[in-house]
Amino acid sequence: MNQLKEKYMNEVLPAMQSTLKLENVMLYPKVEKVVVNIGLGEAIDNPKALDAAVNDLMQITGQKPVVTKARISVANFKLREGRQIGAKVTLRGEKMWAFLDRVLNIVLPRVRDFRGVSPDSFDGRGNYTLGLKEQTLFPEIDYEKIDKVRGMEITIVTTAQNDDQARVMLGLLGMPFRKG
Repeated sequence: MNQLKEKYMNEVLPAMQSTLKLENVMLYPKVEKVVVNIGLGEAIDNPKALDAAVNDLMQITGQKPVVTKARISVANFKLREGRQIGAKVTLRGEKMWAFLDRVLNIVLPRVRDFRGVSPDSFDGRGNYTLGLKEQTLFPEIDYEKIDKVRGMEITIVTTAQNDDQARVMLGLLGMPFRKG
């Protein structure tokens, strides 16, 4: 079992039971899935950039990404409907816990001038989105082999009923929220 999942079962759940005081054990929030997304506007002009981003995402997550396509045409960006403009991976189960463990314990401490993540990046339904500016923060990426530094979004989808419950759970898991 993963260390973070073990921590959730042995430490976080009992701590949430004492703080949230919900009437049913099944109402306590848990992490449902993690979605990692790379949007590539440059893929319109350079289709090879999409292959490099897919390869990087596959190395980071250990799972093959799905190539996302544009849903609508936008003339100002020279974007046509159906063009490939990004890649995403949905992680569940053991891969999700392993990825979250790496993000919390390895990647976030490697961010330059890191003061914590924003406690306001919740969507109103208990899901948290975190943006990273470069993929080189992950130890799986070899700095000499990348063609361009790309950012990504990491969305942590929880079963929490509101943002406060999710904030308590993620804080107990070790998410370094910024103070004040």
